[in-house]
Amino acid sequence: MSDFLIDEELLAAIDMGSNSFHLAIARVDHGEVKKVASMSEKVQLAAGLDENKNLTEAAQQRGLACLARFVGRLGSVQPNRLRIVATNALRQAKNGHEFIQKAAEILPKPIEIIAGREEARLIYLGVSHTLANSGRRLVIDIGGGSTELIIGEEFEPIHTESLQMGCVAYSKAFFPNGEISQKDFDKAVVAARKELSGIANTYREAGWDTVVGSSGTIKACRQMTINMGWSDDKENLTREGLDKLKEKLLKFKHVSEVDFDGLKDDRRWVLPAGLAILYAIFEVFEIDKLVYSDGALREGVMYDLLGRFQHEDVRDRSVQALMGRYGADLKQARRVDDVAQQLFSNVAEQFNFNTEDSDLLRRAAYLHEIGLAISHGGYHRHGAYLLQHSDIPGFSQIDQIHLSHLVGHHRRKLRTDDKVDVIRAGSRKLMNLCLILRLAICLNHSRSDAMLPAIELNALDAQQWQLSVSGDAKQWPLLVADLHDEQIQFKHWDIDLNIQSEQFIS
Repeated sequence: MSDFLIDEELLAAIDMGSNSFHLAIARVDHGEVKKVASMSEKVQLAAGLDENKNLTEAAQQRGLACLARFVGRLGSVQPNRLRIVATNALRQAKNGHEFIQKAAEILPKPIEIIAGREEARLIYLGVSHTLANSGRRLVIDIGGGSTELIIGEEFEPIHTESLQMGCVAYSKAFFPNGEISQKDFDKAVVAARKELSGIANTYREAGWDTVVGSSGTIKACRQMTINMGWSDDKENLTREGLDKLKEKLLKFKHVSEVDFDGLKDDRRWVLPAGLAILYAIFEVFEIDKLVYSDGALREGVMYDLLGRFQHEDVRDRSVQALMGRYGADLKQARRVDDVAQQLFSNVAEQFNFNTEDSDLLRRAAYLHEIGLAISHGGYHRHGAYLLQHSDIPGFSQIDQIHLSHLVGHHRRKLRTDDKVDVIRAGSRKLMNLCLILRLAICLNHSRSDAMLPAIELNALDAQQWQLSVSGDAKQWPLLVADLHDEQIQFKHWDIDLNIQSEQFIS
């Protein structure tokens, strides 16, 4: 990845939401993301989750057809300037991997399934870049499968939450046949209030100056109140306007009858559920008015991508935070990273490595000892668990799985089954990165700044590696012993590690 993007270069983001899929294409203009094209389709992926949480074939085909249309608009966007993120529906789908494999045949980049709090962080980033007002904000985004609530100031989120309530999911749960009644609406409101109860006190204590809403449900509700003269003089969505909207909605008996000025046909089917969730939020947080923002997840994804090009990568801040939280040894991490990057550069061309692979290896080098904060015994496994299951800003689920494999296999025995798992998770590239990290750590077992022998790694072929160590190997007897052990472990993953030295040839 280049170090920066010049003005006029394009960025793009695909947001695979539970209700709608969105494509946004933008150009960089003096460090700002200016949207130049967009597409949106109601795919309703969440509606395609059956009783066993599997995506139906019909839902998958709707999603794949939409993605194929989006790809037709991406001809002028380079793949490294595109991000594709998926949210709650694919987080929930037990067979989501099947859909992702099919989509991989269409898309120029892999899909990133992002965690709920990461979705919330990106939503806040998108909203904060589209608002001029300052102060502390409560940002609300009601999606198809989840609702994100964030408190933040300027461009930094303070609290991020993703709750299991969305307009598609609640439509299936409380309005399954499209019938509308006061009783069903109240049930949906109560369910939403229960979801909100877990964060209500924390959020009220943090406080906010303004409330901001984004995405489809809030956009539709605000527009309807504007059209009917129920908004304030600045066209904000007010509590009074929301009450009137609810009263009018409950006069209809079925969603097919719902008729509001400005309401799109495809939105009426999820309006009762979306309105119930928004109504509960207004009640729980005692909101009087809400400002609407056009910024949302896809804008946040592009600003986050822009930050990566400009050396403002939130993933590196997250790595630093994890090291601080778990008391990792920074000096040792740097030693390991220096050697890992040297070995990486030796074989980068042979293994077709790229900058993203280098970044992954670097972050794993810095995080490989965080499990020591839990226990020395099996600390590599503790570190792997933390990396896979923590909410880590900036990282997708697959990013965290890759980091988890690198950290989890950096020491102790390698099993054949582990190799299969690693290749399944990230191909032979990830396997090779695991082995490079092991060598870098092995070469730094002394935890000393004393000069190491000059080393060079060469891959003779996929199964034959050669590590050249300059000088007399007898000067480093412990290193020789460690490398002998690594030869045995590499064999378990079908790699012959040959070590070349003046006194040590194997």
